[in-house]
Amino acid sequence: MSPIGQQTKTAYFASGCFWGTQYHFSKAAGVIRTTVGFMGGQVESPSYQQVKTGTSGHLETIEVVYDSTQTSYENLIRLFFETHDFTQTDGQGPDIGSQYLSAVFYVDDEQLEIAKKYTEILKQKGFEVATELRPATTFWEAEEYHQQYYNKNGSTPYCHTYRKLF
Repeated sequence: MSPIGQQTKTAYFASGCFWGTQYHFSKAAGVIRTTVGFMGGQVESPSYQQVKTGTSGHLETIEVVYDSTQTSYENLIRLFFETHDFTQTDGQGPDIGSQYLSAVFYVDDEQLEIAKKYTEILKQKGFEVATELRPATTFWEAEEYHQQYYNKNGSTPYCHTYRKLF
């Protein structure tokens, strides 16, 4: 049950290695919880071992539960674009493969319209945006050892860095 005044919503983002994506989103104002997992493939309840082969069709994805009275989907989508290379077509940084592609998994028309808006803003700024906009499907939670990986291991992302774009 949500605390009084709190309005929780959920967003899903894929931007390469989910450890780095989670690192940035878990620190964002208004974010209640982040969970790493997989979305977009054809295998039921996939394991990391299956997804890392690139044959399951899933992307490493983060589920972001946020308080919409404290932040907005627009704030989250800006953070998404500002923390990875959305122009890369074959993965993210040194992580190459279809499981590391950039995608926004939208849960409703409002999220889709906001994602389109920011994709267009980036294109107008001269970027070639490779990020795919896909309807959200079943989110499969990754194994426990992947959750909050950088916090558990005291390190920082190797292919996700923040850069101001908006």
